[in-house]
Amino acid sequence: MNAPPALQHFVDEELLRAPLLFEQALDALLAQWQSGRVELMPAERAAVAELPRRLLAQRPLLVDAYVRSLRTQTAAELSGRRAAPLDALATGTALSLVDEDEVAVEIGLARTIETVKSVADHELRELLTYTSALAGDMDVARDHNPLRAETQARALWAAAQMLPAERGVRAAFMRHAGLPLAQSLRKAFASACARLETTGIEPATYRTLILPPGARRPRRNDTTVIPELGQLRQALPVPEPPLISLFLTDAADPQRAALLTRLFDVILASRRLPADVGLLISRLQPCALRAISCDPATLEDYDHPLWRTVDRLAFLAETLPANAQAERSRWMTSARHLVGELAQHARPDAALFDAALGQLDDLEAHRLELRCQAAGARIEALQRLEDRLAAAQASPATLAGALDFQQLDTVPASLLDALAPAAGTSAPGSDASQHWLAQRRPGEWLRLFMHGQWTLAQLLWPGCRGEVWLLANAEATAYWAMRRRALLVLHTANLIEVAASRSLVRDAAKQVKRQLRAAVAG
Repeated sequence: MNAPPALQHFVDEELLRAPLLFEQALDALLAQWQSGRVELMPAERAAVAELPRRLLAQRPLLVDAYVRSLRTQTAAELSGRRAAPLDALATGTALSLVDEDEVAVEIGLARTIETVKSVADHELRELLTYTSALAGDMDVARDHNPLRAETQARALWAAAQMLPAERGVRAAFMRHAGLPLAQSLRKAFASACARLETTGIEPATYRTLILPPGARRPRRNDTTVIPELGQLRQALPVPEPPLISLFLTDAADPQRAALLTRLFDVILASRRLPADVGLLISRLQPCALRAISCDPATLEDYDHPLWRTVDRLAFLAETLPANAQAERSRWMTSARHLVGELAQHARPDAALFDAALGQLDDLEAHRLELRCQAAGARIEALQRLEDRLAAAQASPATLAGALDFQQLDTVPASLLDALAPAAGTSAPGSDASQHWLAQRRPGEWLRLFMHGQWTLAQLLWPGCRGEVWLLANAEATAYWAMRRRALLVLHTANLIEVAASRSLVRDAAKQVKRQLRAAVAG
């Protein structure tokens, strides 16, 4: 699917301006170093001392790599394809072993992304409305700006590859180039918005923004207090009798029934909910009406098993492959059968929904078993590698980057010995990170920053000795064998977290409260 011509034309024009933009960022970076205004960490001093000279020598190559990366990434997105990750993702028989050095790259990318978003926050938001208009999406249903912060960070890392590979040189460049680049981008984004405005483009209006699976939600302070369901119910007007008769099948309180209907309307209207999952949850609404008739307290508790069942269905569907693959089809069939059984109960209660949650646990356990069977050869190879590490009494800080899956059990003993840490050293990470990692269990879903983007991944195998861990993304097309030390570094940098289900009913209650306030104000 090709991008709209107007959006394609805009991107082409911005790419023509990209070389000058990056030149300006490099000029600002060099000026900072020459003025001595750069704060250096002790480990960076030797690397940064040589960087100005090397930047001047390699400058054309850096600019070319930056622009080439932008062109590759934007072309992939505008054509409907996913851009290739920074390094080849582990697919087929290839398996990347992620160590601390690779995690250091991810941390650098994450810092660059946050710097760009922080410095150019207003400009990015404004440009998003214009690119959405160019794409014909006047409600801003998703981010149509292919030149967003994540794209820029990956392009900066591509430029860093033109520098010498000595330890610390590229990382130091990423650390210090992020702010000058962000400042240049802020001006470029503002100019782009001004140009689009002068051509008569009417910006779109924010209604909702769909985040991709795995994307970590922004942690902004929500000033909307979650209302008590009882107070929210009492604030609702009593429906007219003809309307009540449409959805009441027994002696439910009209106000409770009206609130339940409103909550389900908001939940099902969410554009973050896939159509097939929304249809699944909608079948629970008549069952929920009967539940509040049997036990009015059902609508007084956000943590009632009814709502936890709804949340769990929505979350697990988020972890399914996006396309109509066998795994998604199999899970949806089982979920439809479960919801069908719930819908048939004349007097549903908390115990019934508790049992449904148990069945969902069983479905997920079976799904994990099938995924582990599919990754069986990888797990066996990693176990042999972990056994060799233990037998050699070595705990290397790195295994020299990506290794082929078929070679994981043939790492030379000399390499393991050479990479063993000095006596007395320990794994990185705070006590909190160590504790967090000790609590992880197979089957958990995690959000982690990998290959320059937030990814939803499942822990398949934590290593019998806890040294090498195997994760897979939702589609099971990418696998990561991660060192324990790498996971600790990610957690210390806040780049990995447990992916928990969000409370749909709490979100819906806040929206109903806003609707009631708007009705009173109107």
